Amino acid sequence: MKTLMTLAVFFLPYVGKSPSAEIPNTLLNGSWKSETGVIILSGDYFSYAEFDKETKSFSGTYGGKWELNGTEMFQQIEFSTYDKSLVGKELAKTITLNNNIITIDNEKFIKIDDGSPGKLHGAWLFAGRKREGEMETRDTSQPRKTMKILSGMRFQWIAYHTDTGEFFGTGGGTYTTIGNRYTENIEFFSRDSSRVGASLSFDFELIDGVWHHQGLNSRGEPLYEIWNLRE
Repeated sequence: MKTLMTLAVFFLPYVGKSPSAEIPNTLLNGSWKSETGVIILSGDYFSYAEFDKETKSFSGTYGGKWELNGTEMFQQIEFSTYDKSLVGKELAKTITLNNNIITIDNEKFIKIDDGSPGKLHGAWLFAGRKREGEMETRDTSQPRKTMKILSGMRFQWIAYHTDTGEFFGTGGGTYTTIGNRYTENIEFFSRDSSRVGASLSFDFELIDGVWHHQGLNSRGEPLYEIWNLRE
């Protein structure tokens, strides 16, 4: 992948429609894989991460909001390690479909999941943490954000600033929700590649639509976090 303008966009194969036909927006949610990276489309938000799990290398990420109009996808960029000057700008992508093959800029993509079976499919913003028994909250409308976006089987977290374009870190991989246990299997980590291959398990609970998340972080330290679903 050479520039952000040629970054992959992944779409559900829409059998029986011509390449120019309009694609129902609801069919695009889930995660999708190319030879170099993974994109998660979850509700109105998306993230793309380019990495190599085998070499534990991370190349870059970008994402934000998206919407579909006919055969064009419009992306409102919230973060980008490739070019932070694109933060706040809109990119338009044209899609082509032929039976079960999606081709964007001569790249082909395959579907990983359609938003199931994980119970936390969606885009979430970090809204607070408990310290010494006291809950400290964060105003999620502020430009400094930490987002965690999940499909049915994959997750990515991203820390960034929408006003300055600053990027603070990211990580991701696969996840499961079994009972009240949420488990992350790390496949890339921008700050510390030695964490690739680790699995972390947490207790989780949805209370009035708020994700409560507690356990030990990747450094073995206790945490209790809350996450709000993005509108």
